[in-house]
Amino acid sequence: MIIDSLKNRLYIYIDMKFFVSENSVVREIWGKGDTILFIFAGASAEFALNKAVDWLYFTGRLPADPLGRLFSTVNYAREIVFSEISAAYCAIDKISAIHSAVEAKRGAKIPDWAYRDVLFMLIGYSISSFEVLERKLTNAEKDEVFDVFYRVGSRMNLKGLPQSYDEWLVMREQHLSQDLVKGNYTVDLYKQYKKHLGPLRFWLLVEAQKLVVPGKVNRLLKLGKVSLLTPVLAIYKLARKIKMDWFLKSVILPREYKAEIKELDVI
Repeated sequence: MIIDSLKNRLYIYIDMKFFVSENSVVREIWGKGDTILFIFAGASAEFALNKAVDWLYFTGRLPADPLGRLFSTVNYAREIVFSEISAAYCAIDKISAIHSAVEAKRGAKIPDWAYRDVLFMLIGYSISSFEVLERKLTNAEKDEVFDVFYRVGSRMNLKGLPQSYDEWLVMREQHLSQDLVKGNYTVDLYKQYKKHLGPLRFWLLVEAQKLVVPGKVNRLLKLGKVSLLTPVLAIYKLARKIKMDWFLKSVILPREYKAEIKELDVI
């Protein structure tokens, strides 16, 4: 079954002009600003717990400017998701080169499991964020999401990648049980989130995290089970229909990121 899946993936890949096919649900997920914000919310929670978060502190970029890190990550993801194959490869290779430079400065290698964890976050939060804001994904669509980030990891020459969405589900649970811990970095990073976002936006971040993070992440961070954003989502979805969601996004994010906010929506 895994061999057949790999064959199908290869055939689709050969036929594609773009790294992600134009009718893929992955483009729909990464083409909407609100979905991206929820992906960021979930990843920001899990990043804070990851045992390899010290690498982000080594560069200083995440604690110094968490929102800048968000938009930087979004730009790379967009370049991969919406580009032709050659351009997407260039973007992935640039990411690898940046990490190699950091490794050289520190004199150590980022472990493969830490890279896998990031890919796993992108898969997991792409799915959970879309399902919170839009609808349940089909099994085939979940396979599409997995396939895109599998090919990103493959291009980066990562070892030990799962070969199917079902395998990913198993490895994701293993990661959640083995690679997460609440420590000093966790506490400090949440302080930085609050400092850069302000009390209201930080509260919104935490409420969004409750909606998308796995139970293990929620328990370690003691986020709470009930999100007060749940009833607000109905209002937000109505705002999207009447094209007023840009205003709500401008409330959620600081003014200095006004241009970046407008660029979040590409479809």
